[in-house]
Amino acid sequence: MRLTKTLIAAALATTVAGSAIAGGFAAEVVEPPVVIVEPEAPTSSWGIILPIAVLVGLVALASNN
Repeated sequence: MRLTKTLIAAALATTVAGSAIAGGFAAEVVEPPVVIVEPEAPTSSWGIILPIAVLVGLVALASNN
């Protein structure tokens, strides 16, 4: 009889402790989302100047004949 009371008390303590660990009364902490802004890549004027210079060179070669 004494062992039965001990087992019932242990089962009750386990049940109460399990629900106490499962959550709390504290407010939920919601972290704001992280936004990463990538800087714009610097532009180069060589991307348009070089093809134009090659085109002018080809036109100059073609007009020499």
